[in-house]
Amino acid sequence: MTENKHEAAYIARINKTFDYIEANLEKPMTLEELASAASFSKFHFSRIFQSMTGETPFQFILRLRLERAAAILCSDRRDTISGIADRCGFSDISVFSRNFRKYFGISASQYRAHKEHSSNLSQQQSNSEQPSGRPQFYFCPESQTLKWRTTMEQNKSVEVKELPQMTVAYIRHTGPYQGNEKLFENLWNRLFAWAGPRGLIGGPLFNMLIIYHDDPNVTSEDKLRMSVCITVPPATKVDGEVGKMEIDGGTYVVARFVVGPGEFGEAWNWLYGKWLPASGYQCDDKPCFEMYPEQPKDGKFTVDICVPVKLM
Repeated sequence: MTENKHEAAYIARINKTFDYIEANLEKPMTLEELASAASFSKFHFSRIFQSMTGETPFQFILRLRLERAAAILCSDRRDTISGIADRCGFSDISVFSRNFRKYFGISASQYRAHKEHSSNLSQQQSNSEQPSGRPQFYFCPESQTLKWRTTMEQNKSVEVKELPQMTVAYIRHTGPYQGNEKLFENLWNRLFAWAGPRGLIGGPLFNMLIIYHDDPNVTSEDKLRMSVCITVPPATKVDGEVGKMEIDGGTYVVARFVVGPGEFGEAWNWLYGKWLPASGYQCDDKPCFEMYPEQPKDGKFTVDICVPVKLM
């Protein structure tokens, strides 16, 4: 085994810890169970984790809990701050409040008020620029789902539907990624080079996805986590830098766009800023992702942006 393969194996085991933490963020966790998730000795795990990520395991957990709380503060206006703290793994509201202020520089209530004010101003400006841009919904008898008509040129369809649980193989990147086409190309090439000889490419249930684990409006660029994925049979064995995880099924808004390389941000912003406030839905506490149902054509990408939602 080469040195690079050794390093890839360590990265894969740390990624397993990331996946375990993200799936259990609201629960208490011990160093022993985190080490077990990565198949490391509990006596050396913390030092290995910190050396590879720049944070101790519990610094990482605390940051993710605070960032998730910040995202929920903006997306779920009806829940109380104490309720959000509990959802994010803080059993003591005073501990949550102290850490939130230390991390963001303001209290949770001030953060929510500031984001709400900024969102209202942005929405008012958007409404004044595009007075007819409000999505209109209708019931589709064929699919038995609600769909929306929109006036955004890049948007081709929007519907809320149930997606099944999916098993995916992935390669993960931590750090800046927005607008970096070479990075995405490199990640996809590595994943397909692994999947091709194993006969995992193609078929009626095959999907390509990109999962965004963090909110770029909350998490600093150097800590943003993103995974390029393909769906695989649940029994698939992974190795090296390739990990495996489950994507929860459930209710998602699935919005299809045809966009150029520089228009992905505009599509995401439209979905969150225009569609979501008018829909009667709010974001659920699960990662969002992109699915690619077609090959790029003439420099344009067909992408389904999938955001987990629940009724307000």
